Amino acid sequence: MLSYQRGRVTLQQYKLLLCSLYKIYEALEEVLDSNASHDAVAPIYFPQELSRLPALRSDLQHFYGRGWREQMQVPDAALAYAQRLQQVGREHPEYLVAHVYTRYLGDLSGGQVLGRITQRSLGLQDGEGLSFFSFPNISSPKLFKQLYRSRMNSITLTEEQRRAVLEEANTAFQLNIQVFDELQECVSCVSETEPAVRQRHSPQTQSTAADVGVCEPLQGSSSLMPRLLRTLLGVCVLLAVGMVYAF
Repeated sequence: MLSYQRGRVTLQQYKLLLCSLYKIYEALEEVLDSNASHDAVAPIYFPQELSRLPALRSDLQHFYGRGWREQMQVPDAALAYAQRLQQVGREHPEYLVAHVYTRYLGDLSGGQVLGRITQRSLGLQDGEGLSFFSFPNISSPKLFKQLYRSRMNSITLTEEQRRAVLEEANTAFQLNIQVFDELQECVSCVSETEPAVRQRHSPQTQSTAADVGVCEPLQGSSSLMPRLLRTLLGVCVLLAVGMVYAF
């Protein structure tokens, strides 16, 4: 994420990030839909305002073409994240508040900035391939976040459930860290022809998986990042969430 914020993101890495996010949001929005009437989910259920799947489908089709589903490569960490969301949806729907807040409000808070960085870094034109960062049904992010926190705070939980939700928030942070750890590992997969591919990419021409050498899933891989760097990354994530509260 530090590299991303500095504009050091490749087309291949961005496409792999979109694949990861699609799998995560596919699971999250499925369990939210199935638990929409649950007492702990109904107050924070805003599908029209927050749903990310349509935007991700649009972005993936832009980069991969109509056969994007067959060409997607989903890293193991994203699959593990999705599995946890499915488990929570089945067993403890009240824990979903931790995941919804961590993902949606994080995207809403930093989406505009990351969208501009991505567009500039990859030379994307007219916002194509950047739908994920746009929330067209939210006119004022600041007011929406105030409404969302008010709804979230209205949820009635026992003390035991409150502790469990806090622990689930820690789990959500760790799952996000693991996703970016694996994306960092994929740096070694980046094709040497990436700059040329980026120059060829335009709204009139769509690249394929073969064009950009999309990474294969990293089966059974362990993090190559030093423990200290991983710790610092975790601190950065926590600081980012603190910024969400500030706004």
